[in-house]
Amino acid sequence: MAVGAHPEPDLSPVLSPVSSRYINRELSRLDFDERVLAMAEDPKLALLERVRFLAIFSQNLDDFFQVRVAGLKEQVLAAVAVSSPDGMSPLEQLKAIRTRVEGLISRQVAIYNREIVPALAQSGIALVRGEEVGKKELAQLHTVFREQIFPVLTPLAVDPGHPFPYISHLSLNLAVMVRDPQRRQQRFARVKIPPVLPRFIALVEGERYVPLEDVIALHLPALFPGMEIVAHHPFRVTRDGDLDDVDSDAEDLLAAIQTELRRRRRHARVVRLEVDPGMSAEVLELLTRELELQPADVYQIDGLLDMGSLSVLTQLDRPDLKEETWTPTTQPRLRGIAAEVPDLFAVLRAGDILAHHPYDSFATSVEAFVDHAAGDPDVLAIKQTLYRTSGPASPIVRALIRAAERGKQVVALVEIKARGDEQANIGWARALEEANVHVVYGLLGLKTHAKVTLVVRREGAHIQHYLHVGTGNYNPSTARAYEDVSLLSSDSDLGADVTELFNLLTGYSRQQPHRPGDHRRAVRGVSGGRPDRPPHPQHVLAASWRARTFGTDPGPFDRGPVPRALARLLVRQWRKARVLPRLFRSDAAQPGPAGRGRRPGYGFETAPAAAADPRRIAG
Repeated sequence: MAVGAHPEPDLSPVLSPVSSRYINRELSRLDFDERVLAMAEDPKLALLERVRFLAIFSQNLDDFFQVRVAGLKEQVLAAVAVSSPDGMSPLEQLKAIRTRVEGLISRQVAIYNREIVPALAQSGIALVRGEEVGKKELAQLHTVFREQIFPVLTPLAVDPGHPFPYISHLSLNLAVMVRDPQRRQQRFARVKIPPVLPRFIALVEGERYVPLEDVIALHLPALFPGMEIVAHHPFRVTRDGDLDDVDSDAEDLLAAIQTELRRRRRHARVVRLEVDPGMSAEVLELLTRELELQPADVYQIDGLLDMGSLSVLTQLDRPDLKEETWTPTTQPRLRGIAAEVPDLFAVLRAGDILAHHPYDSFATSVEAFVDHAAGDPDVLAIKQTLYRTSGPASPIVRALIRAAERGKQVVALVEIKARGDEQANIGWARALEEANVHVVYGLLGLKTHAKVTLVVRREGAHIQHYLHVGTGNYNPSTARAYEDVSLLSSDSDLGADVTELFNLLTGYSRQQPHRPGDHRRAVRGVSGGRPDRPPHPQHVLAASWRARTFGTDPGPFDRGPVPRALARLLVRQWRKARVLPRLFRSDAAQPGPAGRGRRPGYGFETAPAAAADPRRIAG
């Protein structure tokens, strides 16, 4: 699919023997997104499940541009002379990204137009465009527009007296060309599609839906009375949405984040423009000039813009088009007698537990662990890192508040740099503070992405540590959909690691928050083929696979230290639970619950597809 006026040649560098040991970080992310798109292409999945993956792919691509592409563009503008570990310059990465994204968008549009839309129509859910609406339906849309849509719209003209308007981040808009019938002058106007209104307008005649932008386009004469509508085209803008560059010298991280959020609402650089292929050269030139874009930043979408909005269709009451509802099971050792809840601390003292979500219930493992700690009179303190949750209604957040109200020492590190959830996290973090929870808002220059809970309990004359370490988030909704692992343990070495971690996160420390051991030793152990070396956690698998494939030692590959106790415990539990084949499959997709469908390995996206073969992983 042609994208932009002048396609760029593929200038991807020929990798040297040294750089070939590494997988490019940005292209690896697109590899993962491609696996999500492959799920939408799978005809064996339920139809609305395919729609859901199509929406997830679109949302992932939005995130990729506002963070990854935005960061590379900043490097190019700043003339930063730095290469990625695989030897590519920022400009070379941008060109390689464009080539990959073009191909992915072509597949996305093809699956939507040729398969999803016809299949939905055959199932009684018709997505129709404005020109396909019948007379009776048009009369209904007139009423809907007049009563519900028209009062919300604000057309903005562009002329010598009206400067080009600000186009907000991820907004969907109509570019409208109008002509004054008396002066015969053409003018440009922008109409923003209100995000407060439903994206699809339901028609009375069966399950038929019209995109909101098409409904507005049908009624443009009402917005520009007395003017001739020459043309109209939808377009969408993506801006830089990364907050990782917040000033590291800021005295108040919370204030710095809030200031940056306000600034970016008005001044964030545009990094992508999505347009309708029929947009005239005149309008496209106007948009690229005013938004300060290059032709390579323009993507033509021959279909529905913002396919992420298709997620609303998955909420339709059509169980025949969805997967069967999956009910997770309780990990065997966490099952009580009859309805009795077991003493979780006694269970953990007897041995570690590994829960594999969504197959193992998040509610009866992680949530139950925090809830049990909140109600135990011998628990002295609870410390937890929170990246994303379901907000103040989260069972875990409510348990932390309840623990604080009972006089326990409760500490919550709320990462307010969690992308997309910054403002929401600030809001419910303040609710925690009002309940006397000690809230830390993260660290300047770093993002705390760890999912860790530490429980400090008095047992007789000594203090015992219990903890949870896991992938994913402390969010019960995503825990029912995404694959993740949770380790619950009372191991003393791991407890010491986590204690030092929290001391580093909440105080001042130059001490390494882990037992000795790092990536380099772990990766070299795997690449050397040592039969006495165990496999290592997922965050070293990509480098390990690279080393085995090319027959080289990855050398100083160091994405940060790996606690030896954590590596040992995870591997031991993975082997006992026999989940290695499930976590790393050669088809790069995970089996869905009870064998119904497949899910991409969200919790293990850093591992390449070829590394999924357990025979490669075994040391």
